[in-house]
Amino acid sequence: MEEIGLAHGIFRFLHLLLFVYWLGGDAGVFYSSTFVVNPSLTREARLTAAKIFINLDMIPRYCMALMLTVGGVLAELIGITHTLWEMVAIVLLGPVWLAMVLIVHAKEGTAAGKTLARLDLWFRWIVIASILASVVHSEMVGRLDGQFWFQAKLVVFAFLIFCGLMIRRLLPPFSQGFRTLVATGATPESDRLMIEGLAACRPYVLMIWAGILVEALLGILKP
Repeated sequence: MEEIGLAHGIFRFLHLLLFVYWLGGDAGVFYSSTFVVNPSLTREARLTAAKIFINLDMIPRYCMALMLTVGGVLAELIGITHTLWEMVAIVLLGPVWLAMVLIVHAKEGTAAGKTLARLDLWFRWIVIASILASVVHSEMVGRLDGQFWFQAKLVVFAFLIFCGLMIRRLLPPFSQGFRTLVATGATPESDRLMIEGLAACRPYVLMIWAGILVEALLGILKP
């Protein structure tokens, strides 16, 4: 039986917890969104579904924000070492990213919220670039020789962030139709916009689910 230390056990538990709530929360968001766009339901029922959809959507966002920090610390605990400045960056990344997610959500619809949303957008592109640069550098210097599974997990995570950015890019038609639903009630045009907006996002949602499953499998098998 494998024996692990307390810190290792706690961070492994947190890592698994983030995977579970990310995938489960995302599935719940997808399911509840089908009620929001269902024209056969009453406006009140659709708005109730929308409230569930919006609040539940925050859970996967929290999980993504914290995943690199928890995963980075766990990697350190299993022997994939980092320099001091790398560990400082890894530890700070999660709280900073989480704070940004919370503030953007709280300030949504305001001028400050729009500015922060643009900042958050660029922040995610920088995280993607940093992950890929780290993988390339590690491959060049042989730092992760024999740890292909870890490099693959990083690349897949960068892809998950990218999918989230694509969803954000394709979601405006849904948001436009939803604003009509909230303000005056649904129209055939607003329903069309919402349905088409969600349909455009669906492939990226499914790729996120697949990516999360691949991440979990890589972490278990460590091929």
